[in-house]
Amino acid sequence: MSAIVFDLDGTLVQSSPDIHDALNRMLTKNGCDELSLEVVTSFIGNGVPKLVERAMIASGITSTDVSHAQLVKQFSDFYAINTIEKSYLFDGVLQALEKLVEAGNKLAICTNKPFDMTVKVLDELNINHFFDAVIGGDSLPVNKPDPAMLFKVLEMLDVKDCIYIGDSEVDAKTAQNARQPFLFYTEGYSKVPFDKMIAKAKFSHFDELLGLVDTI
Repeated sequence: MSAIVFDLDGTLVQSSPDIHDALNRMLTKNGCDELSLEVVTSFIGNGVPKLVERAMIASGITSTDVSHAQLVKQFSDFYAINTIEKSYLFDGVLQALEKLVEAGNKLAICTNKPFDMTVKVLDELNINHFFDAVIGGDSLPVNKPDPAMLFKVLEMLDVKDCIYIGDSEVDAKTAQNARQPFLFYTEGYSKVPFDKMIAKAKFSHFDELLGLVDTI
């Protein structure tokens, strides 16, 4: 039996369209032009506060602690309305999760997305029951790539090691910092190519995942 820990956005779930919509609603409410899906997708990976901060910089909004906090709340409120209106599981995810659980693996989520948003996405996509532990970006005082998040997941699962699966350089660095093997999903939101990361292997479809897990 193994412990397998997943990132969420860009790894299990194609969530950027709904994040894009919520962020643009926030921007237009504040008199700014909308940003493209490509630009917003490039902002994803370091949690909501950083997402909003990047959007403020791109839109020329002056950032103070107060203005940033206000826009984080606005984005969060808009996102909560339509969390999965356009979001969906990547092809093969559901079948892979089912097979991993059937094989006796413990599964968990370790994401920089806020905990409540994460649970809402898992619930609405009806995959929450697969996971024995969930850590979000506001669950601890630190975010990925700080290894504390992954260490906390291991503690919750009562294991010493895991395989961490993600789609970005943030995830690769998290696994490296926690000294855990990393598998890179190539169809997510990474801004860095595979050969620039420390990873055991890469895969482009979840049909490939079970075979890779068995080799580690």
